[in-house]
Amino acid sequence: MLFEELNLIEPILKALQTEGYTQPTPIQEQSIPTILQGRDLLGCAQTGTGKTAAFAIPMLQLLSKPHTNTKVHKAIKALVLTPTRELAIQIEESFKAYGKNLPIRHLVIFGGVGQKAQTDALNRGVDILVATPGRLLDLMNQGFINLRDIEIFVLDEADRMLDMGFIHDVKKVIAKLPLKRQTLFFSATMPQEIQKLADTILTSPLKVEVTPVSSTAEKIKQEMYFVAKNDKKNLLIHILQDKTIETALVFTRTKHGADRIVKDLIKVGIRAEAIHGNKSQNARQRALTNFKAKTTRILVATDIAARGIDVDELAHVINYELPNIPETYVHRIGRTGRAGLSGTALSFCDAEEKDFLKDIEKLIALKIPVTEDHPYAMSWQSLMSAAAEKPKAKGQGGNPRGQGSRGNGRPSGGGQGGGQREPNLSGAKRTPSSGSRRWSSKGSKPKA
Repeated sequence: MLFEELNLIEPILKALQTEGYTQPTPIQEQSIPTILQGRDLLGCAQTGTGKTAAFAIPMLQLLSKPHTNTKVHKAIKALVLTPTRELAIQIEESFKAYGKNLPIRHLVIFGGVGQKAQTDALNRGVDILVATPGRLLDLMNQGFINLRDIEIFVLDEADRMLDMGFIHDVKKVIAKLPLKRQTLFFSATMPQEIQKLADTILTSPLKVEVTPVSSTAEKIKQEMYFVAKNDKKNLLIHILQDKTIETALVFTRTKHGADRIVKDLIKVGIRAEAIHGNKSQNARQRALTNFKAKTTRILVATDIAARGIDVDELAHVINYELPNIPETYVHRIGRTGRAGLSGTALSFCDAEEKDFLKDIEKLIALKIPVTEDHPYAMSWQSLMSAAAEKPKAKGQGGNPRGQGSRGNGRPSGGGQGGGQREPNLSGAKRTPSSGSRRWSSKGSKPKA
């Protein structure tokens, strides 16, 4: 099936074409027609299945219809509630990408930052609001946000809301919503309390269940580099001194980080370009064309911008920063090793990313071999010690809502077990191998 077969309006189809999308994922194929009909939806799906587009695309289409009541011009018409700032930012960027040809205003709000820019935008008028629970309730209590005109409500990552202790905040938000609305409810798992919540806020919903991507191609060689955050730049330059790496796609979590990496590489004579949401479509397309033609050796990308990238015979992917969502790792390294070809995925892990690594290895059911044969190597013990000694960032620690945290739903700060525990989550034994530290364990073959 193609997106053209889903009865989408032309402005959205053009935006999807610009992003490089032609075929919907299973959850998009099942969800979009239902949401366009105005029905409630219960989605059992994890991040990495295309879930965000599954609700963002039809929401944009529904909200593009003109409103006859001019009094609600500034009223918020749709609310997306999500547990972390990282997810909130990614969701808002998706609305921006898919709705670039529509006059629909969207805003993301989260804690850990000043609120003035957010309240100024709210005063100007917002159609779609993406929010974390803590900041949303704060601004509601201050009178900046009223939810009485909400037409579509999305509760994203409901089980993570429960895990992070947000469920009572979620219920407070729901109590302020109009009874007549369309509700889209997403959760990776359905524990009893989440099922009860779904039953109370959904009306005759269609249930969509999708299995997440969790396995990595067997022909992709994966390597992990433990390195201090400040040494990542030097490590990347060191690795790229290997001329057998003709081209590489480098992933970073932020647009600013992507631009900074490009500047660092250009300074040492390595041709690099960035591709992210702040770049114009012409600039993004030019960078991608240069990369495919190998006139640009290194393409640095954020996850949102990289979704439409499909490069034949791409041999190397480098995770300059580990993603906070484990499924994203699978999608990133899946850019290489295509069509039966081999590929290599190199990943840098600093002290702040140790829990991201644990989540990734749990998802793919594989211990990623650790390479120590480089000038900036750290041991796992050193990594854990660095994490334990790192002071908590402002807004972390005693904040029950976790606003301003690193956004994966786990406590921040010094780690557990005195900061010296090995990354041995399933009985893996460490064995040395040719300059690298290898982790072996029973059942280490990726899940099918």
